[in-house]
Amino acid sequence: MKIRVSPGKINGKLAANPSKSAMQRAVAAALLAKGTSTIHNPGISNDCLAALEVAQKLGAEIEKTDDAVHIKGNGVAAKSEKINCGESGLGIRMFTPIAALSDQKITIEAEGSLKTRPVDFFEEVLPKLQVSCQTENGNPPITIQGPLTPADISIDGSLSSQFLTGLLMAYASKASDETIHVRNLTSKPYIELTLDIMNRFGVKVEHDNLENFHFKTKQSYQPTEYTVEGDWSGAAFLLVAGAVGGNINVSHLELNSTQSDKAILEAIKKAGADLEITEERIIVRKSDLTAFEFDATQCPDLFPPIAALAANCEGTTVIKGALRLTHKESNRSVALEEEFGKMGIEIKTEGDLMYIKGGTGIKSAKVHSHFDHRIAMACAVAAINADGSIEIEVAESVNKSYPEFWKHWNKIGGEAEEVI
Repeated sequence: MKIRVSPGKINGKLAANPSKSAMQRAVAAALLAKGTSTIHNPGISNDCLAALEVAQKLGAEIEKTDDAVHIKGNGVAAKSEKINCGESGLGIRMFTPIAALSDQKITIEAEGSLKTRPVDFFEEVLPKLQVSCQTENGNPPITIQGPLTPADISIDGSLSSQFLTGLLMAYASKASDETIHVRNLTSKPYIELTLDIMNRFGVKVEHDNLENFHFKTKQSYQPTEYTVEGDWSGAAFLLVAGAVGGNINVSHLELNSTQSDKAILEAIKKAGADLEITEERIIVRKSDLTAFEFDATQCPDLFPPIAALAANCEGTTVIKGALRLTHKESNRSVALEEEFGKMGIEIKTEGDLMYIKGGTGIKSAKVHSHFDHRIAMACAVAAINADGSIEIEVAESVNKSYPEFWKHWNKIGGEAEEVI
């Protein structure tokens, strides 16, 4: 699908869409709990739907209603020899250790760009937990056979915190006196989100500054009711749209959230936008914007919206954490350089730093999402102040995390239309 986004003025109110990060973790916890859990405000993105399908194939009974999902779990009792995580990086990294709780041989498949994202971490770690594991040259599919037996292990958390999320969730249903030692952990707020959701499902994990995770006694997940909070990752694009293009009012965002992408507020503030924050809503208004420096090491998903923000700032913005961008839905350093370059915005990446030269004017162009939801949304935001329309190829990529995006975009004055 091709979408043409015209320049315009942003003005509107929206409720943030549900967090796919929280939704997927809650689905996994509900699978592991014995009994029926209810998830309110469930996400409907492709990643969330894939998580529900995986949970069902691993033994959960799932019933959907208009505003909730009911999941009857009984631990892992696989109904299929194959599960498919779609294009969800969190899904394949989280559900692999969970699936390994079964003694059945299971193949975990992927789609799209996820087929080329490294998972050789599991070939190194899972055999230490009595799980056989094979990949295709370090990439999916992954074939495992457990059952996983918890043990004291040390792991490297530098590539992604999502591997640790899977281990923590699997250990919590079986470990009785084991510790996971972690070095070089990245995206720490997402581990805090994992621990928070595990706690809400009745499992508590002691840790030393997110470096040593202690499972001192046998615990079990408990069924519960859980409401999925708003998604800061998707809302980041809306908030930036307000900063560069008018006025936006976004509700359903928790200020005390453990989601790392709430750091977008810091970036918007540094850029000089007019920011009003209350418990009920966040309002961002356009103002004179200037270049800034920002460390996105712990929140690499913010690179695309910050790039759109920086393109509208006078001067050169410097973002740290670019080394985290290689293994995403696309190589986001390359994707941002190429597509923003087509719009006349110069982006250069040197080592861990990305430099974005703003204030030079955004040009009408035809761009490509690189099959990456966040690149598509970043290009839409960039179009607000362009000198003509921006046509985005494979614009349906937003369905991975934010299927309502184009509908919401038009609701706030973004003027997007499908090109037939």
